[in-house]
Amino acid sequence: MECPFCGAEDTRVVDSRPAEGGAAVRRRRECSECGNRFTTYERREPVTVVRKRDGSVEPFMASKVMAGVAAAVADREVPPGVLEELVARIEHAATETREIPSAEIGRMVLAGLRAIDEAAYLRFASVHKGFTGPRDFEREMAALDEDR
Repeated sequence: MECPFCGAEDTRVVDSRPAEGGAAVRRRRECSECGNRFTTYERREPVTVVRKRDGSVEPFMASKVMAGVAAAVADREVPPGVLEELVARIEHAATETREIPSAEIGRMVLAGLRAIDEAAYLRFASVHKGFTGPRDFEREMAALDEDR
């Protein structure tokens, strides 16, 4: 920990105690160079996790959402900035909670892609919904036609 008074790297903890009802740790530190004391607080940074279908969890990463969306729209005419906006909306919705199911992220991506490009929607749906044959594509295209 760098001393805020002299910039020295060599400081030591002289006192530690819980703070903010246990949500943080208050540490009293002393600089070995100048002898000044200062206080630091350590807080846990909240992390949104994604609950996958198999029950495992991993940290939410907007870059993974972007990779999936980008693969779906590959070789399609999409206006600049639209994908970034979609991913930002999904990231905002996901980070409002501590845990989000991957299926919910998939539904948000599908809703966004449906409005952007129907072919990209079908590409993503084929993976997200686990299409096994042409009948699955026909059923999904019929649902698209009904919604129009």
